[in-house]
Amino acid sequence: MNSLKKIYCRGFQTVFKLALPLLPYRNPKIIGSVKQIPKVLRQKKCTRVLIVTDPGIAGLGLTKELEEALAGEGIFYAMYDKTAANPTTENVDEALSIYHSQFCEAIIGFGGGSSMDCAKAVGARVAKPKQPLEKMKGILKVHRRLPLLIAVPTTAGTGSETTLAAVIVDAATRHKYVINDFCLIPRYAVLDPNVTLSLPPFVTATTGMDALTHAVEAYIGNTTTRGTRKNAEDAVRLIFGNLDEAYQNGRNKKARKNMLHASYYAGCAFTKSYVGYVHAVAHSLGGQYNVPHGLANAILLPFVLEEYGSCIYPKLSKLAVAAGIADENTPEDEAAKAFIQAIKDMKKRFGIGDVVPELKKEDIPKLARYADKEANPLYPVPVLMDAKELEKFYYRVIA
Repeated sequence: MNSLKKIYCRGFQTVFKLALPLLPYRNPKIIGSVKQIPKVLRQKKCTRVLIVTDPGIAGLGLTKELEEALAGEGIFYAMYDKTAANPTTENVDEALSIYHSQFCEAIIGFGGGSSMDCAKAVGARVAKPKQPLEKMKGILKVHRRLPLLIAVPTTAGTGSETTLAAVIVDAATRHKYVINDFCLIPRYAVLDPNVTLSLPPFVTATTGMDALTHAVEAYIGNTTTRGTRKNAEDAVRLIFGNLDEAYQNGRNKKARKNMLHASYYAGCAFTKSYVGYVHAVAHSLGGQYNVPHGLANAILLPFVLEEYGSCIYPKLSKLAVAAGIADENTPEDEAAKAFIQAIKDMKKRFGIGDVVPELKKEDIPKLARYADKEANPLYPVPVLMDAKELEKFYYRVIA
């Protein structure tokens, strides 16, 4: 990256860091069960609600307990269950049409990050009915209060239940972009292990590594706070202590609950401290080829960490201690390398490969430009890279 662009990026990030204490961040209130949602809706005087989910969740019947709880309290609900793995503007338009035609007053995002992102985007369109989503991409372009938004994560990884971001794919161009605004943070997060029990092992693994990526990228960036560092360390501790068990024994409610809390902590960390080039590259792959976001993050994470080099060793060594794979007396470089190796070992145990089979060589320059545009200057990465430098990560994972 040239010197002028570096100065601009670091200047932008410094201003943002200084402004952090003044910005209206908030953490969603935690609810422990979907059965408690009707009480919240009644308190907020909402009697008609839209549930946004995906075909897989609907097919598994995971929303049944929520539907019964709502019906039992006389609360009307409409269902949109066509959210794609990477939600599109078309998904948002379809769900928005149901919201208006059924006179809904609140939105429940039920599922993984895709469903919650779609629900956030629907809320943004309700708040700004005359503005297309594309005009809201970037930072603080919504700035209006959304309808009551409740997030029910069925995977322990995306952290979308805590964040101010919604990731959307333009249905026409397949370009993936992010909408960031404080009003997109859900008011409530429902951390109910029961809705995660039927999650398949591979999805458990990739979404768990998604949460790990959130925690790590937030921790090694240059815009951390004492609170986000603690959140990230707590998330890493819980992930290394519970993800293998959740993967091997999906009916273990304690492991599932701990993973939900790990995802929540990681989400709180990266909401304030942001992510880095792992996410930027993963988003471009998801937008172009519909690669699941958690899988893309898991594939890329150790390669990006290795590329950053020794400048992140002091921070990675602390995460290694939190993960229980090093102690306070372990040399920093040794602990950091052990942490990266532990991620590689985790990938191997979970059957996660090192390549993205869909990736085409001729697409790499375009995808790298997308990643550059997303990440710079916003993401406070430890080492700055431009589009040309980011291309190395695509070549690293090409089949």
